[in-house]
Amino acid sequence: MLKGFFKVPAPVNEPIFGYAPGTKERDLLEAALTEARSETGNIPMYIGGKPVHTETKGKVTPPHDHQHILAQYSIGNKTHVQQAIDAALAAKAKWENLAWEQRASIFLKIADLISGPYRYKLNAATMLGQSKNAYQAEIDAVCELVDFLRFNVNYMSEIYQQQPPVSPKGVWNRVEQRPLEGFVFALTPFNFTAIAANLPTSAALMGNVVVWKPADTQIYAANLLMEIFIEAGLPDGVINLIYADGPEVGEVIFNSPDFAGIHFTGSTAVFQNIWKTIGTNIHKYKTYPRIVGETGGKDFILIHGSADAEVSSTAILRGAFEYQGQKCSAASRVYIAKSIWPKIKELMLRDLATFKMGGTEDFSNFINAVIDERSFNKLSKYIDQAKAESGVEIIAGGNYDKSKGYFIEPTVLVVEDPKYTTMCEELFGPVLTVFVYDDIEFDRILEVIDTTSVYALTGAVIAQDRYAIEQATVALRNAAGNFYINDKCTGAVVGQQPFGGARGSGTNDKAGSMINLLRWVSPRTIKESFDPPKDYRYPFLG
Repeated sequence: MLKGFFKVPAPVNEPIFGYAPGTKERDLLEAALTEARSETGNIPMYIGGKPVHTETKGKVTPPHDHQHILAQYSIGNKTHVQQAIDAALAAKAKWENLAWEQRASIFLKIADLISGPYRYKLNAATMLGQSKNAYQAEIDAVCELVDFLRFNVNYMSEIYQQQPPVSPKGVWNRVEQRPLEGFVFALTPFNFTAIAANLPTSAALMGNVVVWKPADTQIYAANLLMEIFIEAGLPDGVINLIYADGPEVGEVIFNSPDFAGIHFTGSTAVFQNIWKTIGTNIHKYKTYPRIVGETGGKDFILIHGSADAEVSSTAILRGAFEYQGQKCSAASRVYIAKSIWPKIKELMLRDLATFKMGGTEDFSNFINAVIDERSFNKLSKYIDQAKAESGVEIIAGGNYDKSKGYFIEPTVLVVEDPKYTTMCEELFGPVLTVFVYDDIEFDRILEVIDTTSVYALTGAVIAQDRYAIEQATVALRNAAGNFYINDKCTGAVVGQQPFGGARGSGTNDKAGSMINLLRWVSPRTIKESFDPPKDYRYPFLG
């Protein structure tokens, strides 16, 4: 076997394509969309590297055009879940013993395939299957995912280089980073193709084997990701992709003695139930499982009286309504000083009037559909409730229609009560709630922000007054794991702003950083003595 202290390629954030009219990338993306819509795919599960088809089928439809069928997918059952576990464990020994640089090469190749020949196909799959516009798909499915892969390889090499700083004379101390003993379960969300890929691949990169269950509403892009993994040379059984009923999957996964960890992004309720189940079954496992999860947010923007109104309006609109507010980091509660509110309101209403809403294939649409009917019904219920409340004013939006797609107008509520329902509960859609506070109440509003929500994922303060910025930064230190000053509260970039929150928002293990990869290894310390003692007696016995 070849030996060497290999230096991996230095990671650089993937450039973002703009898809402006007349550009080559726009033509290629439009062609990929047309091709995808012209076919009806037959999506299998992948167990042990082999496609698995079943007679039970589910349908993939664009959220903005729910009568059009993009594909059918095979639905598995408990038997398939166990097969996936068995396939993962069968692949484990060879995979974890493969030289780390060989593992790195596979994931670097995946990154190059996505940034190159698969760029437009993966963007199109995300646009159609998850109703993301071209820009939102580009920054997610291509750029963030490529960044995850390349930066994670770099972090892996840095982890392996970390060694004890001292080895006294006659002793050599060293540390090896072992993969976890068993398999990792990756349970991934609909809203980010990058997250859906990163959760299984980050664990696999560190030598683990994985059972991966994506959200049903992300299967269309997940299938393409698996095809790319296989093309890049990922060995059979390292990542096994299954589609099955969540409780059925959990019953098999969390009762397996070989369950070694979960990498999760999704709802707080689901994650808490999983944690409880793991605790109940803890005596069944060979080791204490790693529990890593990011579970959503009730993210805030605080506008001080000294803020720039245009900066504030832009941060609010982008933060709240990009991808229909279906980001864990999306702004959903905003606190605005009374002195600056009239100007910000004017700017917001001016720009909201220019928003176009419709399908992703029309690049002029800034707003697309929410993910499915369940989300649509939940959001419309909140809007109807707001219409009936005396202390709530709807200053924009408030309409919805699901006849063709699950469309919710970008809606802005202004409330008199800072603890009104939509200021506290996670809605996960294009509904923003504003509370206007008296400028002299800045100290109090900081306490309100900190205590309103169980979540602590992202937040922002916009101000020109540096004392106010410092005060907010300190007072809200536990209210957000990613905190922004004079910017929107979304858009964390791998390698620049590691992402994650605490409190009800998860374990804060920071996807896109070395911190996350450390959760997928189990270090072993080795001490070798070159001149060990040959007499039990210590000098004090003399």
